[in-house]
Amino acid sequence: MPAAMAGGGGRALDCRSFWKAGAFESASAPSREFHDALEAGDFDRARVHPKFLHTNATSHKWAFGAIAELLDNAVDEICNGATFIKVDKSVNLKDNSTMLVFQDDGGGMDPEGVRRCMSLGFSTKKSKKTIGQYGNGFKTSTMRLGADAIVFTRANRGSNVTLSIGLLSYTFLRRTMKDDIVVPMLDFKIQDGHIVPLVYGSQGDWDSSLKIILDWSPFSSKEELLQQFEDIVSHGTKDILLRDQDKASGGVTKAQKEIVQQHISHRLRFSLRAYTSILYLKKFENFQIILRGKPVEQIRIADELKFKKVVTYKPQVAHDSQVVSVKVDVGFAKEAPVLGIFGMNVYHKNRLIMPFWKVLQEGSSRGRSVVGVLEANFIEPAHDKQDFERTPLFIRLEAKLRQIILDYWKEKCHLIGYQPVDPQLRSQYKAALKDSGNPGPKSQQNASTNRRTGGHTSNLLPETYDDTEVIGLTANGAGSRVRSFGQAQGNSMEPAGLDKNSADIGSDGALDPNLMEKLSEENVGLFTRREELRQRDAQLRQTVGELEQQLAETKRKCAQLADDLRVRKSQHQQQPPYI
Repeated sequence: MPAAMAGGGGRALDCRSFWKAGAFESASAPSREFHDALEAGDFDRARVHPKFLHTNATSHKWAFGAIAELLDNAVDEICNGATFIKVDKSVNLKDNSTMLVFQDDGGGMDPEGVRRCMSLGFSTKKSKKTIGQYGNGFKTSTMRLGADAIVFTRANRGSNVTLSIGLLSYTFLRRTMKDDIVVPMLDFKIQDGHIVPLVYGSQGDWDSSLKIILDWSPFSSKEELLQQFEDIVSHGTKDILLRDQDKASGGVTKAQKEIVQQHISHRLRFSLRAYTSILYLKKFENFQIILRGKPVEQIRIADELKFKKVVTYKPQVAHDSQVVSVKVDVGFAKEAPVLGIFGMNVYHKNRLIMPFWKVLQEGSSRGRSVVGVLEANFIEPAHDKQDFERTPLFIRLEAKLRQIILDYWKEKCHLIGYQPVDPQLRSQYKAALKDSGNPGPKSQQNASTNRRTGGHTSNLLPETYDDTEVIGLTANGAGSRVRSFGQAQGNSMEPAGLDKNSADIGSDGALDPNLMEKLSEENVGLFTRREELRQRDAQLRQTVGELEQQLAETKRKCAQLADDLRVRKSQHQQQPPYI
C-alpha cells in the first residue's frame, strides 16, 4: 500500500516499508537552534517530533481501516451537500510512482479549517450523527497509507471563495532533520475573477511555504498546483497519497471453493470494493462511493439473510442513563448450509466496526452459517474504528450475542438440514426413522454430505431414509413433534416453496428430509447463475459504453460534415454568376 515518494532531490527513502519507516535516528539539533528557539519564545511550548507521525499511524494495522477513515470524512460532509467520494490513482510525474487520490464535493475547508485538519487531536465534529470525533483520523490514515499527503480544498463561504493547499510530508521532515512537525500551507482567494495569494503572515513565509511544497510535492510550479483545483467545482477536497512498494498480503488458496472465495466475508479482506460495499449500514440516497470510476454497490447484510429473526437486546448502560434498545437481525447466510461462515457484524453510528465477528469458537457445528447485524451506538469504538475496548459493557454484549446465536441455532437449525438440537425432538425423529424400517447408513451419501458441509457431519440430518418416506418437522419450539407421512399424502414442501424471510414452518407444511442435499444444489446453482448474470451485466455495460462512444464520435462527424456543407453553400452563394 502507499508509502513515501522521492523528495526534493529525487532520492528514495532508505526504507519504504511502513512498519520500518519510523525506525530512524535523527541527528541532534545544534545548540544554536535551541538558542534561537529560546530567543523566539518557542522553546517553552510542547513540541511534536516527526517520529510521532509514524508512531501515531501504527494505530491502523489494516490499510483498509485507514482508507475507511478518509471515506468517513466525506460521509460526514453529506450534511453539507456532498454527493460523492472518488477513490482513484494517479501518477507522480517526478518519479513515476503511483499516488492514491481521494476527492469529494463536500463543503470544503477554509484556511482556518484546513489548519485545524492538519493539527493533531483537534476536531470540531460534535454531532451525535457524525462518525469522526477524535480529530486524529486524517493524520493517522494518511500517514498509514503514505509518507506524504497533499491536500487541495476549496471553500465558498458566502461571497468569500478561498483555495488552500497543505502538505503533510514525513519525507520532508525526515530529510531536513526537523525536530518539530512543520506543515507548509498556501492560501489563495478569488478576487474579481482572478486567483490571488492570500497572505496571513509575511510574504517571506508565504514564499518559503511555496518553495517547500514545490520541492517536496509531486508538482513543480505554482501553475501546476492551481491546476488541481480545476476539477473541484464550487467546493470540495482532494487528497493525494503516495504508494508503497509492498504488495498487499492476503487472498485465497487454490484449494478453496469458488463459492467461499466469492463470499463477502472473505473478499472484504483484500478487496476494497467488497469492504466498502458493507462499510455503512444504511444505504445512501444521494451519495456514492466511486472506486476507480465505478460506483460501489452497497450491500445490506440483513437483507441477505434467510429465515431472518429480530431479537431485541436492552444493555445495562448506566443507572442514570436512558434505557437503550438494540435490534439484532439474525439469520442464516443465503449460501447455507454450503458455506459455513458465521459471525456478527457490529456497526457504530452507521459505520462497520467489526465484520463477521466470531463470538463463537470455530470448529463446532453449533452456530454454523448464522449471521447477525446490529448497530451498537451505546459503546464507543477504538480510535482506529476496527474494534471496541474490552469494557464490562462490551463483554456483556459479547456474551449476549453468543447466546442469541446459540438460541437461534437451537430453534432453526433443522431449516437448513441439521437434525433438531432439542433432545426430545431428536429422539422422536430417530424413533420415526427406526419405525420406517430404513437401511443402515450409506457411506457414499455420508461422504458426499461431508464434502458439501466442510466436514461437519456430527448432527446433520441422516440420509439413510427411503425415497418414498417424508419426515415433517414443525418449528414450534420444544413442543414440536415428528410425524411420518406416506408419499400419497403429498404434503412435502420443496425448498423453492420456503420463504427466505420466514422464521417458522407451521403444522400444515412438511420439510423434505432431502433438504440438505436439495438446498446445497439449489444454492450452488443460484450462486453460479448470479455470477453469470454479473458477468453478463458487466459485458452489457461495457458494450453500452462503447456504443455511446461510437454515437458521440458519429455525432461529432455529422456536426463536422454539416459545418463543411454550410461553408460550401456559403462559398457557392458568394461566387459571381457565369457570363
